[in-house]
Amino acid sequence: MLWACVLLPHLALDAVLRRLPDPDAPLALVGGSAHLRTLHAVNAAAAQAGLKAGMRLTAAHALLPEFAMVEYDPQAEARWQRFLAAWAYRHSSLVSAQWPGCLVLEVRASFQLLGPWPRIEARLREELTALGFSHRIAMAPTPRAARVLAGLRDGLAVSHPGAMQDLLDEVPVRRAVLPEGAGERLHRMGIRDLRTLRGLPRDSLRRRFGGDLLEHLDRLYGTADDALAYYAPPDHFDARVELGYEVESHTALLFPLRRLIGDLCTYLSIRDGGVQRFVLRLEHEGAHTDVEVGLLAAEREPAMLFELTRNRLERVQIDQPVVALRLLARELPPFIPAARDLFDVRAQQALPWPQLRERLRARLGDEAVYRVAPADDPRPERAWRRVEGDDARIGEAPVRPPRPLWLLPKPIPLRDPRPRIVSGPERLESGWWDGEDARRDYYVLETSQGQRAWAFAPPGEQGGWMLHGWFA
Repeated sequence: MLWACVLLPHLALDAVLRRLPDPDAPLALVGGSAHLRTLHAVNAAAAQAGLKAGMRLTAAHALLPEFAMVEYDPQAEARWQRFLAAWAYRHSSLVSAQWPGCLVLEVRASFQLLGPWPRIEARLREELTALGFSHRIAMAPTPRAARVLAGLRDGLAVSHPGAMQDLLDEVPVRRAVLPEGAGERLHRMGIRDLRTLRGLPRDSLRRRFGGDLLEHLDRLYGTADDALAYYAPPDHFDARVELGYEVESHTALLFPLRRLIGDLCTYLSIRDGGVQRFVLRLEHEGAHTDVEVGLLAAEREPAMLFELTRNRLERVQIDQPVVALRLLARELPPFIPAARDLFDVRAQQALPWPQLRERLRARLGDEAVYRVAPADDPRPERAWRRVEGDDARIGEAPVRPPRPLWLLPKPIPLRDPRPRIVSGPERLESGWWDGEDARRDYYVLETSQGQRAWAFAPPGEQGGWMLHGWFA
């Protein structure tokens, strides 16, 4: 087996920066008690001004009076690690997020599908950069070795166990991620690297440092199996973004909304599924407003889902300031891509029908777009019925004489002095069972202006025409 480690050195900070329209402004994550506030992490702009992690908040304000502050939330950091574990699951079926700040995934089994390691590594880096997370990546025959190598130098890759052992022997004990701070204690005792540490008597090490250190060394070098806790993707999507300020306009919500939709589509691609219904929740102080988005078929195209959600969001009146956005998706059916020709002749600016349909529904309302199916009633005004959704099967229409393309909502008198009969009559007698009996003789008429009309008269008469439709 070969394991890749994705080290996330600024996970909590990146999770905040990726939701901000201007991530280059000075910002710091702040933690600690109310009496002793300290900086947990700072971005590049704040670091250039002299701020650094571990600094007291009062000292930071002395150096830089104005900078954005966000409360550090360990639970949010753990949620983002699980989100990235779900992202990594698309590249490997064995993914573990048991160590904070990093992911490990088995990659040898993916070589046949995704190509050799350099191609997989480039793909991981490209996707992580698009998601907005800084990273370091390394590969080794054991997951713990990959984790150590990723901390030493970005891009290290070793596939042979012997070469891995030689490389690990040179690792300083303070960089070997030893349990319970043992690396610092060993360094103070004069033990500088792992080769020297492995040369010490194991019984002495066990008495002084406990069995965890020896187990770590055995699993690091591959002489013992490493029983990892593997990630299993959830069956729903739930993501939340705190805005950090009060928003009262739709425009200011579009940037975090785009991020949420992108995260949803990343999750859907992991499951090889789509979404048919989800809820965008606008959180206020002590209340919330739900914006429901429903589709007729499962989709997972980020641009389309963002546009549909934006259209529905713009129809919602924001009565209270919004402090957070939450996206909930529980109906995640399988995704079946639309069939396409090998040589697609669609015009460049033309939209596929599913996207156009959903755009119209978002702008005009769910009831404005529907399918039409033939009915068994011969009366023209009742010869069709509405069909909701794409799953219902529509049968063939009964055989009838030609019908006009434009049928009027209600018949009106035909105002023409000299219409000419082209064909007819077609006798229609129906509706006796529902109290709306209809007895008509339909004709195709040509008006004095050359238009083709579909009109009817009382049975046996040829006058008093009632116009019911126009032929194209």
